[in-house]
Amino acid sequence: MRELLRRSLTGIIYVILLLSAVFLSTDAYDFLFMAFGLGCLYEFKRIVKLKGYYIFMVYLLLWWLFIYFLEDTTMLVTILMVLTLTINLALLAYLFSPKQKTFNSVQKFIIALFYIGGGCIFLTKIPYSNDVFAKYLITGIFILIWVNDTFAYVVGRLIGKNKLYPSVSPKKTIEGFLGGFVFALVASYLISKYVAVLDTMQWLILASVVVFMGTLGDLLESKFKRVAKVKDSGAILPGHGGILDRLDSLVFAAPFAYFTLKIFANVS
Repeated sequence: MRELLRRSLTGIIYVILLLSAVFLSTDAYDFLFMAFGLGCLYEFKRIVKLKGYYIFMVYLLLWWLFIYFLEDTTMLVTILMVLTLTINLALLAYLFSPKQKTFNSVQKFIIALFYIGGGCIFLTKIPYSNDVFAKYLITGIFILIWVNDTFAYVVGRLIGKNKLYPSVSPKKTIEGFLGGFVFALVASYLISKYVAVLDTMQWLILASVVVFMGTLGDLLESKFKRVAKVKDSGAILPGHGGILDRLDSLVFAAPFAYFTLKIFANVS
């Protein structure tokens, strides 16, 4: 009971912090996710034992460049998106590979920069994808992640019997995944009735992308931790572990969500 209360209080503070940043100002939102990116990089760096601090400097340089100086239509943004998606897809091959894989220092640097850094950059850019700060769009995406996480946990605990990927995450079940997915679809349908930035079908598609990619992102971080023989990425969030433990789904799903929104913008 005490652990559940601690997790709940931490979760409430986390949600208030995110929503406050979204509705306070664009600078508050930008700064929050820049800081989250640094925190995630620090924790990932410890998990994979990446030495040195150059990764932080390169991340900050890229973050300022892509957030404040480059428009979405710039070719460099497209190149970063393609590189980030490529690294993420390669990491999915690593996730499902039965073979042990050891990364060298250069590979660890590239993975950290694009998987973590690129994910946080595109998470920051998503609300600006239509040249205005779409606060209700990013709030809707947060809600989809929270609904999926919450009901995946609840359904999994109530009726979960079949393991989703036991060698990486023994507690996740197929029933939990399907429960989270169904409730996220219901949430996306309800959101579409109040947030007209996307139509109903687009919200349903976006929810599917966010849930599937977010679940894979969660599993991917679990594999990195399992290989490193650590339970959590950090201990800054009582009951939840580290910042990366809390943001792993969002960070991995963000470039795929951004790409999906670009498709919507170009075909509508």
